[in-house]
Amino acid sequence: MLEFLRIILSPLVIVYLIITKIRNWFFDKNIFLATKVNAKVISVGNLTVGGSGKTPAAMMIAEALKAKGRKVGLLSRGYGRNSYGYVYVSDGNKINVTVDKSGDEMYFMADELKVPAAVAENRVEGAQQLIKDSKVDTIILDDAFQHRWIHRYVDVVIIDQRFLVKAGQMEQRMLPLGLMREPFDSLIRADIIIINRKFSESAEIPAKLKKHFMNKNVFTGYYQSVGFFDVKTHHYFDMSEFQGQKSLVVCGIARPYSFLNVLEKNKIDITNKMIFDDHKNYYMKEVHDIRKKFYDTNSYSVLTTQKDAVKFIRFSKELDDIDIYYLKIELKLDEQENFNELIIKSIN
Repeated sequence: MLEFLRIILSPLVIVYLIITKIRNWFFDKNIFLATKVNAKVISVGNLTVGGSGKTPAAMMIAEALKAKGRKVGLLSRGYGRNSYGYVYVSDGNKINVTVDKSGDEMYFMADELKVPAAVAENRVEGAQQLIKDSKVDTIILDDAFQHRWIHRYVDVVIIDQRFLVKAGQMEQRMLPLGLMREPFDSLIRADIIIINRKFSESAEIPAKLKKHFMNKNVFTGYYQSVGFFDVKTHHYFDMSEFQGQKSLVVCGIARPYSFLNVLEKNKIDITNKMIFDDHKNYYMKEVHDIRKKFYDTNSYSVLTTQKDAVKFIRFSKELDDIDIYYLKIELKLDEQENFNELIIKSIN
């Protein structure tokens, strides 16, 4: 059905592309002006809709900057939240709002990193207010490559390797026919490109796309599984402890392939699973469905992602009798030190 709708909407591709090109031309010619704020701004974004690894990349950069003594803040639009305008999610010590007010990604980023964080549709106003609230000197913008109204010192673009190698396929068409927000030639704006191979082996950039990566700072990255953590107690468990057990896998992320793949590679049974849409908001209906599936399949535990886990916290009473664990992953780069030095040099 989705493929059929994309074909029906395919004439809109040219309209979307023209609008995108004109908008970027206005910024390139300084007809549209980006606003500077009183902090060093690093944008982490991509060319596609979802699933490339922007959030792990933003967290990796935040950790590197914290280690260098920078006072780092996080800012995003807060996709999937039910609030509007500026919301001060965390002061770096405690979370100020519930996950439905902040969005799932910002909630777990703020909780994990212990840095000031906020969400706002208007990134300029959001950044200015975050600086006032927290006195941060560096702001990481999550998912902001297309949001050009705020001046940034570094533009980091992350690309899913599995998507990249599909040169010429339907996915590499512009929205709404494909998954691309912008064409590959927009990489001319990128200061740093990360090719995220996730849990796969490295692959060559397709010949027809190599020209877009010439003379660019290109890094390759991969996901490293830290292990499972209990959603309620946050106790750590090695992945080997779940081998040979029947579990119910639950996730609502853009591209669940990588999550399922790492479970399978670690000999974890993924036969029983419930896959939802990206940024899934769980309600009592879904909780009841999960409970039913859990008991119907005689599962030992529920395994989920960190992004989904933060949404199950408010159902702790309803899920009290079910053990739920989330898989924590981190983005690592093959040349991590060179990347860190480049980021620091760019903002200094």
